[in-house]
Amino acid sequence: MAETRLLIDPYSDWVKEEGIPVNEEFGFDLLTLDVKPWARMGANGAFALVSGRGDYLDTYVLEIPAGGSCTPQRHLFEEVVYVLDGHGSTTIEGPGGRKHSFEWGPKSLFAIPLNATYRHFNTSGTKSARFVSTTNLPMIMKLFHDYDFIFNNPYEFAGRMGENRFFEGEGEFIPHRPGRHMWETNFVPDLSTFELKEWQDRGAGGSNIMFALAQGTMHAHMSEMPVGTYKKGHRHGADFHIFPVTGHGYSILWFEGEKDFRRFDWQHGSVYAPEDMMFHQHFNTSPEPARYLAVAFGGLRFPFSQDKVKVFQGMDVSLKKGGKQIEYEDQDPRIHPIYLEELAKHGAKANMDHFISVNS
Repeated sequence: MAETRLLIDPYSDWVKEEGIPVNEEFGFDLLTLDVKPWARMGANGAFALVSGRGDYLDTYVLEIPAGGSCTPQRHLFEEVVYVLDGHGSTTIEGPGGRKHSFEWGPKSLFAIPLNATYRHFNTSGTKSARFVSTTNLPMIMKLFHDYDFIFNNPYEFAGRMGENRFFEGEGEFIPHRPGRHMWETNFVPDLSTFELKEWQDRGAGGSNIMFALAQGTMHAHMSEMPVGTYKKGHRHGADFHIFPVTGHGYSILWFEGEKDFRRFDWQHGSVYAPEDMMFHQHFNTSPEPARYLAVAFGGLRFPFSQDKVKVFQGMDVSLKKGGKQIEYEDQDPRIHPIYLEELAKHGAKANMDHFISVNS
């Protein structure tokens, strides 16, 4: 019988069929998100779909009970995992049956090589483990809309596995220029201690590293704001999912021409994503440096689209020069006083004197 529906979204159809909670908001506290049994995964899960996710990406939370494990998985979409809580291990099987195993804990980052067979385990007998996964399944599902092709495809992408040491927490530093330095790996044991590189152009003594994970098209980077500082505002297309790693703070967001700011307070366990071409600016209000992980589709190595090429070319270039960034001297005059008030609430002091006029 012919299909009579119009404007079909195969991804949304699949999500409904999975039978777990589907949450759609601007942002979430992933540590408290309600999860339910997910037959496909053999664990408890929920979809956490942020409003700024764009057309290509989704996120889900998976919680593995104490001493439990997931069912083996294999699929034709990319996946980047950030561990929220608990300890576990993952086994990945590559071409020829070669297996790689690594142990992860809170604030670990890893990627699943495309179409590799893998399985997650909780190595604690007393505590559940919870992580969030960002995938490009929406794009793949809309392109092929064939479950068997996506989840039961035997093709092996040998070039996606990388070096054996990439599964052991090691990697290779690929120098470019500030804001474009890369670390190639498949697994980072602890983002909170990973060495970053200076990136002054994004503001206030900040630092950064770009990740090249499992030779994928998925993008990930991590940035840090020193104590008492905030970044310059900028904008780009949708889909940059932000996961705070250390510290706490807030972000303000607005579209061009709007007078009022939207505010999102964050800490480890949060996720949010600025909507398409929405200006946003990040502020550290904690007594320690604040780090965050950003995951998107189309990276520095494989940008996928011309839009992403423009993002990586203009992310630290002033709007006045054709880029995407608002320099401190051009920002809304309300921004700095609001930040000083927020710092006072937390008993912290600003360290912005070298970067912005005290009268700004």
